[in-house]
Amino acid sequence: MTTSKDDAPHVAALYRYPVKGLTPELAARLRVLATGAVEGDRVLGLQLADAGLPVRGDWWPKDRFVTLMTTPGVARIDARFDLEARWLELAVGGEVLASAHLDEPGERAGLEAAATAFVLSLGDNPLRGRPERAPLRLVGDGRTPRFHDRGARHVTILNRASMRALSEAIGAPIDERRFRGNIVLDGLAPWDELTWLDREIALGDTRFKVTGPVVRCLATHADPQGGGRDLDVMQTLVRAFAQEQPTMGVLAEVRGGGGDVEAGARLDVGPACEPS
Repeated sequence: MTTSKDDAPHVAALYRYPVKGLTPELAARLRVLATGAVEGDRVLGLQLADAGLPVRGDWWPKDRFVTLMTTPGVARIDARFDLEARWLELAVGGEVLASAHLDEPGERAGLEAAATAFVLSLGDNPLRGRPERAPLRLVGDGRTPRFHDRGARHVTILNRASMRALSEAIGAPIDERRFRGNIVLDGLAPWDELTWLDREIALGDTRFKVTGPVVRCLATHADPQGGGRDLDVMQTLVRAFAQEQPTMGVLAEVRGGGGDVEAGARLDVGPACEPS
């Protein structure tokens, strides 16, 4: 029997997230850098004023930023970022809050003020009662991926079949953007991805080593459109699927110096890798 491209394991969708915690960009192709991160991914972040010095290199943990974990309402912000022009616009409900060319300090300040005011208007936010945390700072050079939760050396891979299984268990549709992955696969059985630890996979001509599962946090409870907390994703994953920790997706490190991943690319799963 011939297997159609739609049935064979393949890349179904690709996303990058220019501003940590804000709107994803749906892409036809992602460039995975030799460093392991996706070009243009998490190159900016809205940081709390009292974040302090980086805890490692130029990296801060996610609790030093405004994210969906603490501030689900920021899902309502439509962030548009032009990587080449280094221009960022934030809008809510079609109304532009502010825009900035990143190389213009005065424009950055206006965007920071608008973002701070919007976050303060939300019921759940980390600024309320904490004046030392405001105003927010827009950090990042707009070029270098650096604001990933676990450090910028991996991509996150999701399996649509696993998300469909979660949707059935929770009794509601699951928007894949809730899990903020870079690469979404289809044509697999549910939870196949969790069997790939220490194995090499290929997406087209680009190879990866799967290094571990992604344990999820309260950010997954946020509706990626409306911004409220609407689904108990973490407890459902643990209870319905006998998981020790709420897990959806896997982390993967690029091999061979990086490369491009295109929508529709075929997935090949290899044997376990030799210890590195």
